[in-house]
Amino acid sequence: MTKVTNLIVGCGLTGMVLAERLASIRQEDVLIIDRRDHIGGNIYDYKDKNNEITVHQYGPHVFHTNNRQVWEYLSRFTEWHRFMYRVKAVIDGIEVNIPFNLDSLHKVFPKQMAEKLESKLIEKFGFNKKVPILELRQSKDPDLEFLAEYVYQKVFLGYTVKQWGVKPEDLDPSVSGRIPVYISRDDRYFQDKYQGIPAEGYTAMADKIISHPLIKVRLKTDFREIREQIDCERLFFTGAIDEYFDYELGRLPYRSLDIVFKTYDKEYLQSGPQLNFPENYDYTRSVEYKYYLDEHSSRTILSYEYPCPYEEGKNERYYPIPEEKNQKLFDAYREKATRLKNVYFAGRLGDYKYYNMDQTVERALNLFEEVK
Repeated sequence: MTKVTNLIVGCGLTGMVLAERLASIRQEDVLIIDRRDHIGGNIYDYKDKNNEITVHQYGPHVFHTNNRQVWEYLSRFTEWHRFMYRVKAVIDGIEVNIPFNLDSLHKVFPKQMAEKLESKLIEKFGFNKKVPILELRQSKDPDLEFLAEYVYQKVFLGYTVKQWGVKPEDLDPSVSGRIPVYISRDDRYFQDKYQGIPAEGYTAMADKIISHPLIKVRLKTDFREIREQIDCERLFFTGAIDEYFDYELGRLPYRSLDIVFKTYDKEYLQSGPQLNFPENYDYTRSVEYKYYLDEHSSRTILSYEYPCPYEEGKNERYYPIPEEKNQKLFDAYREKATRLKNVYFAGRLGDYKYYNMDQTVERALNLFEEVK
C-alpha cells in the first residue's frame, strides 16, 4: 500500500497547478498519476525532430486571459512568445476574418450593400461590440435579418454541426456566444489583455510547474487499476466524474477529435495559423504550427481536425456537450460527490464544463484556497 498526503488523478493544467500549490505553499507531498505517457494533458506539445517545428498533439492552444493573477502565476514558469491569434474561415472560396467583423462584411458583399449593413449594425448595437449570431437573428430589421441569416448559414451552422453533432440552437448559449458578429475592424480572434504562447512550448512550462521535489509523477497509470493500492489523505480527481463513479447513473457524452497530421515540402501552405471550413470538407479546421512560435523550416506541418463522438478506449474526451439533459446528469453526479470526504473534482472532465486554459488555472487556484 502506497501512502501519500495528496493524490491527484490527471496531469493536465488543473492537476499540475494544484500539485504545485500543495507542494510549494503547504509543503505537502503529492503524487500525480495519469494514464497517458506524457505530462501536460491536452496542452502537451513536442518538437518535430525532422523539421524543428513545435506541434500541439491535441490541437492548437493559444493562451489568453484578462485575469492578471492567472497570467502572473503562469509567468513564473515560462517566458512568453507574444502572439495574437488571427483566424480565417473560407466562405464561398474567400478567406474572411473570424469572428465575422466589418472587414469580413466588405469582403463578401458588394460595396454599397456592405456600407448599408455596416451603418445599421453600428446604429443598432454600437461600434466595437460583439453580438451573438443567434441574437442577431432575432433582429426585426430586414437587412440585419438577412445578414444574420447569411452569417448563420455560411459561418456558424456548418461548423457547429460538424463540431458538436447538433444544431446551434440545441446548445447552451455559452457555446453560441463564443462565435459572435464583431462590429469592429479588430481582426484578432481574442481581445484579452494578455495573450501568448510559452516561448519554449507548453510541455516545458508544464515540466517547470511540477518540478518541486515533493511532487512525484507516475505516467501510464490508470486510477481504476490502482485505486485500492494507494492510501491518501486527499484525492483530487480531474478525470471524468462519471467514470469515477463507474457510470452508476449513466455516461456523460463528450465530443472528441480525430486529428490528422501531414508534412508538406513547402515553406508555408496557409496564409495564417488557422483556417476554418464551415462549408467545405469534413474537417472543421486546418492548423499550420510553425506560425505559433515563428519557427522556420523548409517544410511545414499541418493538422486537420475531424470532430467525432467520444468512444471509450478509442479516442480522448475533448469537449463536454453543454445540453440541458447532460447538465442534469452531471448535477446528479455532483450531488453524489458532495457525500465524499476529502475528494475533490475539478477540470473540464471533473466539472463537466467547457473551460479555457485560463479558467482551468483559475479553478485550480481557487480550489487550492478552498482546501487551504
